[in-house]
Amino acid sequence: MISLIGLPGSGKSTVGRQLARRLQLPFVDSDHVIEQRLGCSIREYFEREGEEQFRDVEEEVLDELTQRPQGVLSTGGGAVLRPNNRQHLRERGKVVYLKSNPDELFRRLRHDVNRPLLQVADPLTRLRDLHAVRDPLYRETAHFVIETGRPSVSALVNMVVMQLELAGSIT
Repeated sequence: MISLIGLPGSGKSTVGRQLARRLQLPFVDSDHVIEQRLGCSIREYFEREGEEQFRDVEEEVLDELTQRPQGVLSTGGGAVLRPNNRQHLRERGKVVYLKSNPDELFRRLRHDVNRPLLQVADPLTRLRDLHAVRDPLYRETAHFVIETGRPSVSALVNMVVMQLELAGSIT
């Protein structure tokens, strides 16, 4: 299993989908699996039940998904907050951290209303705070760190494939 981690908007789903196509592997987005299980959007569940309850469901789903023999997994931005998730991701596959700078993410996400953690008065400050807390956790979990910067999705996919090939993780 190749798992992609990173802040909201770093390209995990977009890059993951193309990476899976390129490697001819199944693609799964943990947020979509969670929404199917909940029967509502993550945002609705978050508002109704709170973050802790959501993280419980996320942990259960990630435990299941990381046990699949192969594929490309896109995780939610906060997946690394729980130690079990970090351990399962790291031990059960290869983890790629799509590292994005908060200012760049803000430009990409400023009009996105579907990300519950960014529905605040100052989303840029929120992204900077999330980065400060999560960056060390992403680094601890990841086997590879890819700076997203401004390359195209296909360039990012090429960078991920090259890292995996150099490490002997794919042939």
